Amino acid sequence: MSNVLGIISEYNPFHNGHLHHLNESKKMSHSDYSIAIMTGNFTQRGEPSIVDKWSKTKMAIESGIDLVIELPTVYSISSAENFATGAIKILDSLGIVDYLSFGSECNDISILTDVADVLYNEPAEYKTLLAHELSKGESFPKAREKALMMYLNDVRRFANVLSSPNNILGIEYLKALKRQKSNITPITVKREGSSHKDNLISRSSKIASATAIRNLCLSNDFSLLENVLPDSSYTILTESIKMGNIVKNLSAFDKEIIYTLRKMSIEEIANLPDVSEGLEFALKSAANECNSVVELLSIVDTKRYTKTRFQRILLYAILGITKKDMQISKNIKPYIRVLGFNNKGKGILSEISKNNPKLELVSSVKKFMDKGPNKNLRLMMEKDIWATNVYTLGYEYESKANLDYTNKLITY
Repeated sequence: MSNVLGIISEYNPFHNGHLHHLNESKKMSHSDYSIAIMTGNFTQRGEPSIVDKWSKTKMAIESGIDLVIELPTVYSISSAENFATGAIKILDSLGIVDYLSFGSECNDISILTDVADVLYNEPAEYKTLLAHELSKGESFPKAREKALMMYLNDVRRFANVLSSPNNILGIEYLKALKRQKSNITPITVKREGSSHKDNLISRSSKIASATAIRNLCLSNDFSLLENVLPDSSYTILTESIKMGNIVKNLSAFDKEIIYTLRKMSIEEIANLPDVSEGLEFALKSAANECNSVVELLSIVDTKRYTKTRFQRILLYAILGITKKDMQISKNIKPYIRVLGFNNKGKGILSEISKNNPKLELVSSVKKFMDKGPNKNLRLMMEKDIWATNVYTLGYEYESKANLDYTNKLITY
């Protein structure tokens, strides 16, 4: 088989920036086949996806991805490190992926590799510097960035590398490749257009941030959307909006989140991933005092922890994900949950099955759950099923459960 390209994505939604990255990645890697490991209905920043995972799969395949595999929910809403580790485990286990491509702000694989080497090996001097910065009350991301700058001692070369989100994820991918002793070759494509935090779209722009696109969806101004999305993505997204089948933001689950935290004991909240240093008391108190996610986040806001971390904790609560579940995810090799493919993707699947007959390929959730697989893999799938059931509660009109059982594979 010719070169196979792997991409780790959220495609929330698939926009022109993603299309640019895909096309450039194919050119750089001389790949004829492409596989996307894609998050499902919730994302790494602790937010719901604007459209469901089947709609995102359609967007991806119609824009040139050949095979879409779901990144299980426990990884999808984890820290950057576990997010990357889960995705790399899947890509590496396929046994046919030659290249991993990711977008980055710095567009220099050697710089990112140098940083990844330090974070992977954690030399004693770096650990001492990190501990010192954390003792000042800095958030972990900021403390890590400062410690690295001091350890690497080359501000010109490494400045702002760890303050850019795509760089950070790229570094985690490089660490995960080292951890898995993978033979996959990493490449990077410069991120084009505005930053992911940019909320504005100009009328002349062809590339916009996913954040700006999602915000535009809430205004129902479709004219600007058409400029920054491939035709297929525009059609799928606008139809979903008209049908009320989008989830605008985490506030769509205000009542579910507040109810869950009020119902949970202090001990249960303490058992959620990312909860430490007494955060359980702050979260419980905030849930008892407020009536919305926005209020809750403003009450617990602190310099030491990022908003993203708190949002992930809120998702862990309503999705029933515990510290034990997170530890299990770190110790296992995930199943391969196929969401969709085209004819070339069908060929990829045949090649994967031929090379790895023992690999757990999942095309039917019912068959997977009925045949009694490894209990830890079953637990992970249960989280995916429950995540979809919760996700549809955010729809404006229709909210059906068990879509993981009833929705068919997306095929072209």
